[in-house]
Amino acid sequence: MTQKESARRTPGAQAIHCGTEFTAPRAPSQAPRCPGTYRLPCPSCAKGARDNALALTMRVDGSEVWYCHRCGDKGARHPQQDRRRKSLWRSQASTRPAPVSSLEKGLSAPWAAFWRRCQPILPGSVAGAYLASRGCALPPPDGDLRWHPRARHPCGHIGPALIARVTHAETIAPLTLHRTWVRPDGTKAEVNPARLLLPGHTKKFGVVRLWPEEEVDGGLLVAEGIETALAAARGFGLAWATTDAGNLAGLPVLHGIGALTIAADHDPAGVAAARSCADRWAAAGRDVRIWLAPQEGVDFADFAVEVAR
Repeated sequence: MTQKESARRTPGAQAIHCGTEFTAPRAPSQAPRCPGTYRLPCPSCAKGARDNALALTMRVDGSEVWYCHRCGDKGARHPQQDRRRKSLWRSQASTRPAPVSSLEKGLSAPWAAFWRRCQPILPGSVAGAYLASRGCALPPPDGDLRWHPRARHPCGHIGPALIARVTHAETIAPLTLHRTWVRPDGTKAEVNPARLLLPGHTKKFGVVRLWPEEEVDGGLLVAEGIETALAAARGFGLAWATTDAGNLAGLPVLHGIGALTIAADHDPAGVAAARSCADRWAAAGRDVRIWLAPQEGVDFADFAVEVAR
């Protein structure tokens, strides 16, 4: 059994051999199909039972709104408009789409075009050399971390940068881009700040899906920072980043993920965010564990670099 499978199937399993681990108590499972947002197979795409491209939101009044992030199928149903209360899976009629909230408007057209011009991170690239020097696993080409050889910083500097697409944790709607200007020797570029989110875009409830959602099969590791998540992924297999402590603390419970591992920054804000997230997921009946780097004031990326020296 791999470490990934062990962490997923065995509550309280130690998945790495350093640091501190906290296992949150597990609450009884919640009843399915209660109000909330669920990720489900799309009946139009018909990709199989493990597909989760369709986001279905069930409201307290019994209404349903759905949208497929693959084929674009969308619709809504309200019990007053459908007295027979047909389920989503039997209804063939598509009605007016649900209103799009400010959190789901996506990237502006210029930044969406910029994202499409970004390149996968491959061994031997500037971004690949940077991540390797930081003790990070390289994400797959179809994940939401890429790089651009000539990204412009507000100070006027133009150079290579990691480009991460931040998407809504539940709906997968694009929210913003996270940029990190780098050098191939494992250092940040001499710009201040070296990391920036886009102006005029929200990051609330956002995550960086370093591995595609289709590869998440029951267990997931999350961390604040991108490099922390990629360093921890060497022991877990796949990971997402939340970009900061606030997003980690507010990470919503996601349908289809039964075990959550949190690679927490070993500082007061990081520990508090991890415990807040762990409490919420444990209350929803999920298995949760927290990993801490063995030294206070460092994260797993820092620790990986120190071990490699």
